[in-house]
Order: sequence, then structure tokens, then C-alpha cells
Amino acid sequence: MPRFTYAARNYKGEKITGTEEASGQEEVVGRLQSRNLLVVSVVADENPSGSSGLLPKGKVKIHARHYGISKEDMVLFCRQLATLLGAGVTILKSLDIISEQVASKKLYNIIKDMQKNMQAGLSLHEAMAKHPQVFSELWVNLVESGEASGNLALILNRLAGYLERISAFRSKIISALIYPIILMAASIGALLFLTLKIIPTFAELFKGFGTELPTLTKAIVMVSYLLRKNIGMILICLTVLVYVIRRYIRSPNGRKRYEKLLLSLPLIGKFFNGLLVERFSSEMSTLVESGVPILYSLEITERSVNNPVLADIIRDIKENVREGKPLSQPMERSRFFEPMVVQMVAIGEEIGELSQMFKKINTFYQEYVETFLSRITAMFEPIMLIFMALVIGIMVIGMFLPIFQIAQLGGR
Repeated sequence: MPRFTYAARNYKGEKITGTEEASGQEEVVGRLQSRNLLVVSVVADENPSGSSGLLPKGKVKIHARHYGISKEDMVLFCRQLATLLGAGVTILKSLDIISEQVASKKLYNIIKDMQKNMQAGLSLHEAMAKHPQVFSELWVNLVESGEASGNLALILNRLAGYLERISAFRSKIISALIYPIILMAASIGALLFLTLKIIPTFAELFKGFGTELPTLTKAIVMVSYLLRKNIGMILICLTVLVYVIRRYIRSPNGRKRYEKLLLSLPLIGKFFNGLLVERFSSEMSTLVESGVPILYSLEITERSVNNPVLADIIRDIKENVREGKPLSQPMERSRFFEPMVVQMVAIGEEIGELSQMFKKINTFYQEYVETFLSRITAMFEPIMLIFMALVIGIMVIGMFLPIFQIAQLGGR
């Protein structure tokens, strides 16, 4: 079996070399990637020793496995680019190496377009700015800051860390919500099955009894009848209602009212407030730590928080900071941020550790959101089971009451 000499780098940027026996270069690349290594070169032993670059003469392209661009694709791209630049590889060569290992066809095409634009004289952040649907303003501005300061690899490492934290946090939220959603869907399905299939069967049976049905049984049979006869109209009305609500929420005015409503709800409002503060503190810590000025950091965060209520608050904070006021003062006046957050920001400004304070705030709110979700999930199951037991119990009693009546009449 042929022997191949490889060179790769781990997530820390350390170079790792060795040899592998394999049927081809693709197999070696697959083994290295399974060990979370970034492949730099794979050369068959019979090739000249002076060969260099990624898979020279037998360049292996990892075929794209999907078209869209996932969060994981962007995290991996950022981490790989940071590792290669930190190892002294040029930007164009780094993009070339990453493009041959990317799993997304769309991201592959974008990287190739970035290479083309950079060869035409654009900088990396200018090439990224041509693809706003993939590279947000946070990406573009951080990369621009890194290019200007000469610390692009360091900035990209921080950005990768930020993206990884956000991805892990979202995964935890989704995992916490999956079980309640499945339980609710199963409960609704069970109720519909009873209403549309079981109750009509009993209703046909009751017609032959020739007796007056109890009030509870009549009500259940009537609900089942109305639901079966109007199921199409009900679905159409629900679809139209959902469409109208979504259209309204997507409008600027509707979105702002919707967000205000969420924040004003008891218990849930505090949860959504925590989510927004977590997002705000996460972006601010990354931007400030990367050397972006406070005003510019606030401007970027304002455009990227994707919440009109918080965006208005950040805009007001930005104007106050522009006038020379400390960041903590307008934050306190907004009444959106809790006193603890304001005090930590004030301390951070005083001791010159604002980015670290934002990190601490971010950690606190991540833990708060995770704890809130775990408690709600723990409470949801017994509440849902009790609700289902009550509803199904009422249905069962309503269906068997006529049978008990007939049994009592027969006994007399």
C-alpha cells in the first residue's frame, strides 16, 4: 500500500507531520480531518521531496456535501482561516487551502469569488463585504480592524471563539425546547384523534339507545361534530390568521410592537430580556476586546442585534456616549438593563476592563437563560400531563355516562 507524508495543523496552529499508509490521498485527508486537523499537504513518498502546498500534483478536492451554509460551516471557516494566518500562510493561499476542504458548495463558490476580488486588488474585508448574506457587519468590521492593526489572526481567533459560543448556546436552547415541542405535538395529536375518530364512533352507538344523552356527552359530541364538519374551514382560517400575523410582525411598526409585547409579558418577558442582554454583551465583548472603538462597537451592535426595541436603546446610548457621557449612564436611564449590569459596566469603564466585564455579563446571562429553560422544561411535563389527563378524563366520562345510565335502567 502506498505511503504518504502529510503536514497538518491543529486548532492551536501547531504543525504536525507524519506518514500514513493508505490507498490514496483522499483517505489520508479523511483520516486527518476526522482527528480535527487542518490538512496543509499530503505527498506520496515517491513524489519529489521538494513538493509543497496542499496536495500537490494530486490535489484532492473534498466534494461539497451540501449547498447551504450552516453555522458550523462559518465557525470552521473562521477557525481554519485564523489557524492558517497564524501559521504564516498568506491570505490567498489560506483561502485556496480552505476552499478545497469546505463542505458547503455555496461557501466554496463565495471563497473563490473572494479570491478573485482580492487578486483584483480588494482587501479581505472588502471581499467579504460583497457577500452580506454570509458575512455580517460584525465579520466585516472585525476583519477590517484586524487588517488595520496587523493582528488579523488574533482577531479571527476571537471571532471564531465568539461564533463557537453563540453556536453552543443556541444548540442548548434548541435541545431544551425539543422535548416540550414534541410533547405538545403528541398531546394535540391525541386530542384530535379522540375528537375526530373515537367520539364519532360512540355517537353512532348512542343513536340506537333511544334515550336522552347527558349534557356532558351532548357537548362533547357537538364539539366533535362541528370540528369534523368544519375542519377544512378551520385550517384555512388558521392559515390566513398566521399569514396575516406574520406579515404584520415583519413590518417595522408591527415588529416593534410584537417585541414590546414579548418584553412586557410576566415571567416570559424577563426571559426575552435576558436573551437580548446576552446577545448585546456577547457582541460588545468581542468588538471591544478586538480593539474596535466604543462608538463603532455600539453602531455595529445596533445594526446586528435584530431587535428594534434594543436597537433604539443602543442608538440612544450611542448618542449619549458621543456627547462624552460614560456608557453606564444611558444604560441605567434606559431601564432595560438590570442594576447589576450597569454597575459592572461602570466598574469596567473605571478600571479599563470593559471587554472583560461584558464577558462576565454574557456568562451570567447565558447561565440564567439555560437555568430558566431547564426549569420551564421540568415544569412543563407535569403540567402538560395533568392537562391531558383532565381533558381525556372528561372525554372518557362523557362517553361512558350514557352506558352507565342504560346499565342503571336495566338493573331496575
